[in-house]
Amino acid sequence: MRINTLAIFVICILLGSCSVRKYVPAGQSLYVGNTVKITPDTLSKPKVADLATSLEAIVKPPPNKTIFGFPWKVWFYYWIGQPKDEGGLRSWFRKKLGQPPVYANQRIVDINAKNMVGFMDNEGYYKSSAAGKLEYKIKKRTATAHYEAYVMPRYFINQVNFVVPDSAQFNKDLVATKKDSYLRKGDPIRLDVITSERSRIEQLLKRKGYYYFNPDYLIVRVDSTIGRQDSTMGPQQVNLYLEVKKETAQTALKQYYINQIYVNTGTNQDKSADSAINKGPLRRGININDPGKLYKRRIFYDAIAFRKGNLYTNTQQDLSVQRLVNFQNFKFVKNSFELVPRSDSAMLNVYYNLAPLKKKSLQTVLSASTKSNNLGGSQLTVNLKNRNFLRGGEIFTLSPYFGFDVQLGGNRVENPGKVGNEYIRYGAVASLSFPRFVIPFVKIRPERSQVLPKTIMALTYENRIQRDFYTTRSIRFDYSFVWSKNSRLEHTLTPIALNFVEPRNINPEKYLDILFSQLVTPLEKRRYRDLFETKYFIMGSNYSVSYRPTPKPFSKNQFVMIGGIDYGGNLLSLLGKKNSVDSIIPKEIFGIPILQFVKLDGDIRYYRTINSRIKWANRFLAGVGIPFGNSRTMQMPQFKQYFAGGSTGLRAFRARAVGPGAYNQDTTSVRLFGYQSFGDIRLEANSEVRMKFTDIIGGAVFVDAGNVWSYRGDASEGYGSESVFKKNFLNQVAVGGGIGLRLDFSFLVFRLDLATPFRKPWYTITPVDSDPNAPLDPSAPVKYKNPWVFNEINFGSRTWRKENLVLNIAVGLPF
Repeated sequence: MRINTLAIFVICILLGSCSVRKYVPAGQSLYVGNTVKITPDTLSKPKVADLATSLEAIVKPPPNKTIFGFPWKVWFYYWIGQPKDEGGLRSWFRKKLGQPPVYANQRIVDINAKNMVGFMDNEGYYKSSAAGKLEYKIKKRTATAHYEAYVMPRYFINQVNFVVPDSAQFNKDLVATKKDSYLRKGDPIRLDVITSERSRIEQLLKRKGYYYFNPDYLIVRVDSTIGRQDSTMGPQQVNLYLEVKKETAQTALKQYYINQIYVNTGTNQDKSADSAINKGPLRRGININDPGKLYKRRIFYDAIAFRKGNLYTNTQQDLSVQRLVNFQNFKFVKNSFELVPRSDSAMLNVYYNLAPLKKKSLQTVLSASTKSNNLGGSQLTVNLKNRNFLRGGEIFTLSPYFGFDVQLGGNRVENPGKVGNEYIRYGAVASLSFPRFVIPFVKIRPERSQVLPKTIMALTYENRIQRDFYTTRSIRFDYSFVWSKNSRLEHTLTPIALNFVEPRNINPEKYLDILFSQLVTPLEKRRYRDLFETKYFIMGSNYSVSYRPTPKPFSKNQFVMIGGIDYGGNLLSLLGKKNSVDSIIPKEIFGIPILQFVKLDGDIRYYRTINSRIKWANRFLAGVGIPFGNSRTMQMPQFKQYFAGGSTGLRAFRARAVGPGAYNQDTTSVRLFGYQSFGDIRLEANSEVRMKFTDIIGGAVFVDAGNVWSYRGDASEGYGSESVFKKNFLNQVAVGGGIGLRLDFSFLVFRLDLATPFRKPWYTITPVDSDPNAPLDPSAPVKYKNPWVFNEINFGSRTWRKENLVLNIAVGLPF
């Protein structure tokens, strides 16, 4: 069968190639590939790592794609044929599957060779050369271009000088921009770095009022003769001299100030200051044209950072536009400047023309999703939005929804509980967002704050039904503040977070199975009894911060740091009543135990770009939740705990299947309820190398390690003593790894990850199977299994594959 299949495939290629050849015009050949050979100078032997890849990337046009020399995309292009309708399905298939023929041309090859020389000059490889020629295959009517680049030594920066003719204010400001320059001693000289340096200087000068300055007014002169003039220096050294072009207009060297500010909220009325509509109260030099009285004036006073008489800066310009856009009340924001008409004027008028969005909108969203706990499902949401709700840029949103989740993977017949973890959820979220702090006696100064803060009040009601098991009802109210000092640092503070959670509609038959089953351990029985019989009322606060520093130009490194604290129950504990009979029993309010806890989370990510097609991504997660005070004898509720495993965590293990600690959930509990392991402490590290094969297809190789642990526990509660975080916690770390496939469609990334365990922490307390025929020796020490399971890997075994190969299907990257 394999031989027949291969024969059919070869015949298809031969027939296809024949059908392609007949379309190629006489005297032409399909351009199907190119090669680039790098020949370093034999005397100086320059370093040319990755240069061949860079040169190949600039070759234009790209050749026709082939498989085993067969131009399959061109074949599809001709096979589909000319569509009658350019917007039809046939045209879409032709564009997606086919590719127009590209014919070989020596003139284009010569142009590419010249471009390679120019590229090497721009990268500092002066006096290098390149040539190319075509190699034809007459019978196949195809051609391949072969390029050879002869590379001379690279030049490096010795000194950078900012040249100014005098001590005028502009020249002083220009020299001051030398600090933090991208041009550094010892770096290779590169055109793109010089271009970025000119843009950097322009941005810094515009911060000081030079409105009409642009990068084209700067020139960088290169002196590559210094090595010959000074014998103590290396031969490939250059000095750089940055200066302003002599033909630069004087208007570009002048600082400008703000005169008047005009805001038009969407009418075509006259925007001049003398218009009758602008004779209302004038504040901070801002003239507001709002004949319909749609908006309160204060939102423009807060959003616009410019003030009359202030020096123009591009930062205030960007901030003002960004704030107006972030109101989400306008279709577009058009900003312009006009010079005040005077011969010696250094004043600018500022204009903001706005186009309001419709006040009310209705949106229906049908979404499909996969989650970190290996649940997949769909949700229907209806968003009713009322913009400018109180005429102050507020946004009121009401979003009722209905959705479901099912556990992905598993076998319904042999293990129905695993797949039976199916959920239905419905509820609604009502929120009101203010583009300011809504706090008595607290004011901000917009000219000093980069991003306007937000105050968000949100009320959420949800019922989450686990099929044939129980329902969790949750009512939550949050009063939050979101603000940013800049685009890199964002804070979220929720001083008031109220949450009421109660289990309802418990299936008595399944509940009795838990309580009276001889196969379910007492620890599991107690844990599920607490889950089904305990209500929670939490009054707390939480704070989170994310720091995403902007990578420096040409940097290969990127960092992201996210942290937060969740703290609750103190105020309610003062109001709660103590049990008069048993002081150990937690305080209650309205008959509901008060939960006191503190929870800390941290997330650090590091990304390194190896080259244009390979990226190394890393993440470290840490978290701990501790009940205290009134709750010191209670376990943290599941919705506040952590779990391990799943598509965004330890991908070699199913969601909630690892831990806590060395605990291993018994098979009966898994059969009845699926994997349900949670912990109070989490440590996790992930590392993966991401490779890009084409614009759409990518791959990954990854390793994950971590676990969750209980904060407290003994033989009679929680998950037992083996679940508690102790000094030997590293001995209980789970490790796994695998390979992944990525399909990047720009608007979403579809991901498949196939992984297997490398280390199973529960093996540290699992005795090795002994020989049943051996004599019993009670005094012999117990020997446990080796947690590293490389010796168990057996891809040929169906049983091993079923238990140890985990396929994660998800949308989006894991981190």
